[in-house]
Amino acid sequence: MVRLIAFDLEGTLVKSISSWVELHKRFGTWEKGKEYAELFFAGKIDYVEWADLDASLWKGHTREEIMEWANSVEYMDGAKELIEFLKENDFKIAILSSGLMCLAGRIAKELGVDYVFANELIFENGVVTGKVNPLVDFKSKGIILRELKDELKPELTIAVGDGYNDLSMFKEADVSIAINPHEGVEGDHNVESLHEVMEIIRGLIEGRGQ
Repeated sequence: MVRLIAFDLEGTLVKSISSWVELHKRFGTWEKGKEYAELFFAGKIDYVEWADLDASLWKGHTREEIMEWANSVEYMDGAKELIEFLKENDFKIAILSSGLMCLAGRIAKELGVDYVFANELIFENGVVTGKVNPLVDFKSKGIILRELKDELKPELTIAVGDGYNDLSMFKEADVSIAINPHEGVEGDHNVESLHEVMEIIRGLIEGRGQ
């Protein structure tokens, strides 16, 4: 018996709002980055182009600089306890992030999750090339979750997130949980903490007779 849970990362499991925004602010490129975001949301460029434009602003920065930021990001209260609880209850755990793998990979490794999907900055000799491997675009979390469901055939699928790009995975899940959701984002349950997420899942498991 397999169960599957998919988490957004930033604002859900960790106290980062956006890898992209935080690196722009760290490297002093936020003004230009904001312009690129406006172009994307106006439909004038696609996600791949947006990602490359953003990354081009960081060309020449080192992997060490990026990881210095990634390693400074803290967990949300209750994240580690929730993951342990899920492992004890036969869940396969996935992180689906439209942020960057430098952060998502670190968290996935530390928590020991089964799957991690995020966008990868491309480095050459430890330096940012300005290119991105855009594995998770603004709509594709639902597609990724559907593929995991097809592979694992879980008897229960849960999705947890906070933003618009989590709605596509909410649609693929049996149960969706929105944590401190952005305006206009709703799940089957809307909560304020990962402790509440754990209680909802505990109730779902007990309701299914373990």
